[in-house]
Amino acid sequence: MPEPETGEARPAGSFAELVSAHSRVLYRIAFTVLRRASDAEDAVQEAFLAVCLGERWRQLHDPRAYLAQTVWRHAIRQRRAQLRQQELTIEITSRRPGPEQLAIGNDLSRWLQTRIDALPETLRLPLALSSAGDLKLVEIAHLLELPEGTVRRRIHDARQRLRRELAERAAPGAQNLQGE
Repeated sequence: MPEPETGEARPAGSFAELVSAHSRVLYRIAFTVLRRASDAEDAVQEAFLAVCLGERWRQLHDPRAYLAQTVWRHAIRQRRAQLRQQELTIEITSRRPGPEQLAIGNDLSRWLQTRIDALPETLRLPLALSSAGDLKLVEIAHLLELPEGTVRRRIHDARQRLRRELAERAAPGAQNLQGE
């Protein structure tokens, strides 16, 4: 092997030997954290790059331990970045329902509206007025000329009935209540 311009003789294949000797174990360490081959390979390359820069590989007393620690740190940093990206993606996609969610939501809305319409008027009116959101319980009681406690109880009863019917609808083997 020709000598570098500095005049120092570089040991034949020493960095290549370092890579060859430790790349498998470093890959396994990175893969343990990242769980994807391409990401593990990137972390290993980053570790070797960190060692290669500044010719630090020549001064390492225990290169395997140093490289293992370096690849571990790179993999952990990379995994945290992936998790942050994943959380951001989940947050963004959860705000915009897809076509399936829209169809299910529309189906559920139609079913719920049918079930609300089927409630007795004594339960339906207080529920509808409270759902509007603009009226306080006292105002609803005044409008319906009922005691506040009665209005509160009727709203509670209406919601409980709807919850029970929804649970029956969602239960496996339950009949399709959409047509009722």
